[in-house]
Amino acid sequence: MPTYTASRLTGGNRIFPDEITINDLGVTLKEPGLFSGEEKTIPFTRISSVEIDCPLIGFSTITIQTTGEGGIVVDGFTKDEVTEMKQLIIDKIS
Repeated sequence: MPTYTASRLTGGNRIFPDEITINDLGVTLKEPGLFSGEEKTIPFTRISSVEIDCPLIGFSTITIQTTGEGGIVVDGFTKDEVTEMKQLIIDKIS
């Protein structure tokens, strides 16, 4: 069950960086906060597409679109991390 933590150098992640965990059931995004945090889990059966944006300079972004529930967009990862996440998710939904 790999967990990926966004870099603290990106906006919105300075104190409490976002985390993405990929397990056998789906993808979980944790957005920690000072007094509370948010957690969103998307089952693999609801994922419709996975997109990554890897600029030449800076941190990469992963976008996970769902069927009917919106999606999640998280930035602050390396190119290798988002590529690995995308491959893990594609393998699970195939």
